[in-house]
Amino acid sequence: MLEIKDLKVSYGRVRAVKGISFTVEEGQVVTLVGTNGAGKTTTLRTISGLIKPEAGEIWFQGKRIDGTPAHEITVLGLAHSPEGRRIFPRLTVEDNLMLGAFARRDKAAIAKDLDRAFDLFPILKERRAQPAGTFSGGEQQMLAIGRAMMSRPKLLMLDEPSMGLSPLMMQKIMSTIVELQREGVTILLVEQNASRALAIANRGYVMESGIVTMTGDAKEMLNDPKVRAAYLGE
Repeated sequence: MLEIKDLKVSYGRVRAVKGISFTVEEGQVVTLVGTNGAGKTTTLRTISGLIKPEAGEIWFQGKRIDGTPAHEITVLGLAHSPEGRRIFPRLTVEDNLMLGAFARRDKAAIAKDLDRAFDLFPILKERRAQPAGTFSGGEQQMLAIGRAMMSRPKLLMLDEPSMGLSPLMMQKIMSTIVELQREGVTILLVEQNASRALAIANRGYVMESGIVTMTGDAKEMLNDPKVRAAYLGE
């Protein structure tokens, strides 16, 4: 579904991504793990059209999309729930969700997807008229995922969805990712919590200083002594 070929991204003279390649197959959860500064967030922002790559190619469902405007990439079926949630604090919960469907015109289907977001996260329905800025961090993360799902994506990119959350809320978010995969959504997950990410993923890629240093079956990587020593604190 997604193919990244020798992607290079720079901020001025600093190259943040140094020629990475990876694929995401339809129906999979694929995770990029690594420490801060590895280039994971930059990779997602480049895929979603927010950053222009210096070199390389990005292919989504057989169509080359590097250079395509971000709003058009969303229309193609690629949604991005960003690091830090980036909700609109003064807008209501429901208005935030409806912004995720900005490019759609199928009103009946939008209403159905809104109900689905409320089914996934009942707290959003209970507080649909409340300003989103009054939510806790975990509730805002639910809202950010729900907003991304309102575009009805074929591929959902999640950037650090568990950051700053309590263990209970983290479990809820990870369970939701598994549920979305069961429903047929392909997911590219960036996550510092390597053990959680690899436990639910099909395939994993380890990024260090802008390059991919390791790749493989996620469950095998979870049991790899090198991965455990470097990222699981063992």
